[in-house]
Amino acid sequence: MENLKICTALLLVFGSILSITGQIVKRPNVLLLVLDDLRPAIKAFGDSKAITPNIDRLVNDGYYFTNIFAQQSICAPSRNSFLTGRRPDTTKLYDFYSYWRETAGNFTTLPQYFKQNGYYTKSIGKIFHPGISSNFTDDYPLSWSDEPYHPSTEEYKDKPTCIDIATGNLTNNLLCPVVLQLQPEGTLPDIQSTEEAKCFLKSYRNPNAPFFLAVGYYKPHIPFKIPEEFLELHRNTNFKTLDLDYAPYGLPTVAWNSYLDVRSRHDMMALNISYPFGPIPDLTKQRIRQHYYAAVSYVDSMIGKLLEDVNFENTIIVLTSDHGWALGEHAEWSKFSNYDVALNVPLIIYSPQVKPRSENKIEMVAELVDLFPTLVDLAGLPPIPACKANRDDEETCVEGKSLQPLIFGEPCDNLVEEAFSQYPRPGTYPSVHPNSDRPKQYQIEIMGYSLRTKQFRYTAWIGFDPDNFTRDWDTIYGEELYDHRIDPKENMNLVDRIQLAPIIKWLRLRLEEKFW
Repeated sequence: MENLKICTALLLVFGSILSITGQIVKRPNVLLLVLDDLRPAIKAFGDSKAITPNIDRLVNDGYYFTNIFAQQSICAPSRNSFLTGRRPDTTKLYDFYSYWRETAGNFTTLPQYFKQNGYYTKSIGKIFHPGISSNFTDDYPLSWSDEPYHPSTEEYKDKPTCIDIATGNLTNNLLCPVVLQLQPEGTLPDIQSTEEAKCFLKSYRNPNAPFFLAVGYYKPHIPFKIPEEFLELHRNTNFKTLDLDYAPYGLPTVAWNSYLDVRSRHDMMALNISYPFGPIPDLTKQRIRQHYYAAVSYVDSMIGKLLEDVNFENTIIVLTSDHGWALGEHAEWSKFSNYDVALNVPLIIYSPQVKPRSENKIEMVAELVDLFPTLVDLAGLPPIPACKANRDDEETCVEGKSLQPLIFGEPCDNLVEEAFSQYPRPGTYPSVHPNSDRPKQYQIEIMGYSLRTKQFRYTAWIGFDPDNFTRDWDTIYGEELYDHRIDPKENMNLVDRIQLAPIIKWLRLRLEEKFW
C-alpha cells in the first residue's frame, strides 16, 4: 500500500493521473494567450469592423464568453488579480508599485499551481506586469520553471521610433505605423515573442510533464506601433464618429477618465486638446479607431503563426485580455474607468476534451478571477478551494468560481450572475498632478466599487483610506446606475430616478456586503 502511494505521488508530479480503471491519463498541455488592452473587437464576437480570422477560429472551435469583466481596468492590478485569483483589495495593489507576496500575502499563482502539480511552466512576453509589481522577476522562480522571456525590443516600445511625416524626426506618437526594417533590430516585441513561443512548442520534448505556456502580447496597447500593412486592411472611413459620443447624463466628475496616457503622446499634444473635457477632433477619432483595429489585426496574425505549431488534440487554449479600452464611448479613450467598455474582456476557451455545442456562446456575467479555478478544473488538477471570508492569510485559494459547468453544459444554479470591479481616484475632479487616471496608492482618497449584474451596472464612489485599506460607506462622492436592458452602452445615468431607489439600495447593500 505504501508503494502504491509513492507511485501515485510520482505520477502526479509528472503530470499524469491514475483513472478509476487503472489506466494512466495524460493531462493536457495549456496555452494561455493574454493580450493587452483588448476589448472584444473580434469578428466572431459580432464586431463587423474587426478582421480577426485566427481568433475567430478559436471562437468557432471552442467556447466564448461575452460578459467577462476585469477587476480593475489597469494592467498590473488586473494581471496580479486574475493570476492569483484574488481581487485588488486582497492583493492590495491599485497601481504598479508593490509586490503582493511582500505587502499582502504569499498567494499561490495560476502558473505556480500548475507547476506544483507537475507542469513545466513557461512565460513569454507580458504575462505579469514587469517591474516592482512582480518583484522584477515576473514572479520567477515561484511561478515559472525557467526564467521568463522578454523580447529585446521591449525596451523601445515607448521610445521615439515613429517617423513624423512632416519633419522626418523620430517621435513618440500614438499613431505609429512602421516599416519593420527601419525599427530597432528590424522587428517588434510581439514578433519576437511569437518566434520564441514557436521555438518552445517545436522543441519541448518531455513526455512526463505537460507544459503550461503563457504568451503575453503587447498589442493592441498604445502606442499603435504596428507594421504599416495592417493599417491598410482597415479603411479610415469605416470608423466614423459614434452616435453617442458624449459623457452620460448625470455623470459625477469623479468617474471621468481623462485619458492622460493618450494625451501625452507627441501627435496628440500637438492638437492642444483642452483638459479635462475637451473633445478630440473627429478625424483624429476616426484615425485612433482605425489604428486600434489595425493593431488587433496585427496581433491576430501573430496568434495565427503561433497556432500553426500547437497540437490541438492535447492542448487547452485560452485567450483573454487584462481589460478593455474605450474608443470614444462617453467621449473617453483608453481605460481607467468602471464602464463596461473598460472592463469587458473576451474570454475564449478551447479544450480537446469538450466538443463545441451548436451554441458555443456563453452570455452569463462572470469575472476574470474565475479564470484560475476554471483552468484548474479543465486540466483535471485537484480543485482549488474558495477563500474563506475575512481570511487574507490563506496561501492557496481563489476568490473566483469555476466556469467549467458552463462549458460542459452542466447544471449551474449556484453560479450567481455578478461581477465586481473597482477603480481608485485621488479626488473628485480629474487632475494631472496627481494623475487621476493612475494615482499612486498613497494618493488614493476615493474608491469606485462597481457591481455588474445581468441587467444593471451600479457604481458607488466612496471614501477610502490607503494606509489601512478601510472604506467609508457613509461618504459617497458619486453614484452611477445603468440599465442594460434599455441602455447597453451605458449612456444614461439613472441614479437620480426616484422609482429606482429600491433597486439602488439593494445594489449598494450588495456592494457593501462584498467590500465592507
